[in-house]
Amino acid sequence: MTNEEPVFLTKEGTQHLYRKIKTMKKLLFSLKPFSIDFGLLILRLASGGIMAYSHGWGKLQGVLSGDLGFADPIGIGELPSLILTIFAEFVCGILVAVGLFTRAALIPLIITMAVAVFIIHADDPFSKQEFGLLYLVPYLTLFLTGPGKFSLDKQLG
Repeated sequence: MTNEEPVFLTKEGTQHLYRKIKTMKKLLFSLKPFSIDFGLLILRLASGGIMAYSHGWGKLQGVLSGDLGFADPIGIGELPSLILTIFAEFVCGILVAVGLFTRAALIPLIITMAVAVFIIHADDPFSKQEFGLLYLVPYLTLFLTGPGKFSLDKQLG
């Protein structure tokens, strides 16, 4: 061990550390495109990924095991309603999470959540409608903003 001061305690070290912290704060907490795009990435991963995993995957597993019972909220039949819901929740949820065909993938998700909130749970208390709304709002937001630059849509042009 030497008698030298640690680098971060020197004037140059302190200034260097301060510049690094200032740069990191700008990247993470500014309203510039990086933070907006990073926020959209988080929103896409959470809303699309959770929907696909916790809702769509379970319904898909049910169909694969022979359970074809489902509600018919818009009068097209149980099986078509189930297939459209699995497509929206599982397939479109994954597409939103990775940011591929994002706006097109959001349309079935928006319709599915609107049906869940305003038709299936129309007469239920707000606590039942709340779950659908907590998905509907981010989907509408992503539809209006687009997926951001951290998406396959942006990478593919």
